[in-house]
Amino acid sequence: MAEKKRATKQKEAATDGFTADEKAAMKEAAAERTRQARSRNKREAGEKDLRAKIGEMSGSDRAVAEGLHAVVTEHAPHLVPKTWYGMPAYANADGKVVVFFQGAEKFGSRYATLGFQDAAQLDDGDLWPASFAVLAWTPKVEKRVVELVKRAAG
Repeated sequence: MAEKKRATKQKEAATDGFTADEKAAMKEAAAERTRQARSRNKREAGEKDLRAKIGEMSGSDRAVAEGLHAVVTEHAPHLVPKTWYGMPAYANADGKVVVFFQGAEKFGSRYATLGFQDAAQLDDGDLWPASFAVLAWTPKVEKRVVELVKRAAG
């Protein structure tokens, strides 16, 4: 079923450049920017939006998003929760996204993604990973995510 859904999305993308899911994510991002710009309390509004998005998730996507939220809240509380293209994200004081989560369900992927933007401080020579595939939230995954978030958040 997932393979058929992926093939359909690839065909859609081949015809006009973006799938329906990608177009919806771009519209969602525009709406998020508007909401966030109008908000007086960025942290409170971002937390509310982020929790609502996590609440819409199911299965391992939800478990990973909840785990990430707990890690960021505990180990990088200065990062501001928000949504970014309809997914949970955390920004620095300049409003730049440092870390984000993209659920597998969103685009019919085989795995969820934990990603870090260029504002993250993960630099390690001339080459370093900036995103990670995540299948499940386990103690081993949590330990690695804590290390990455602490490092990324500075």
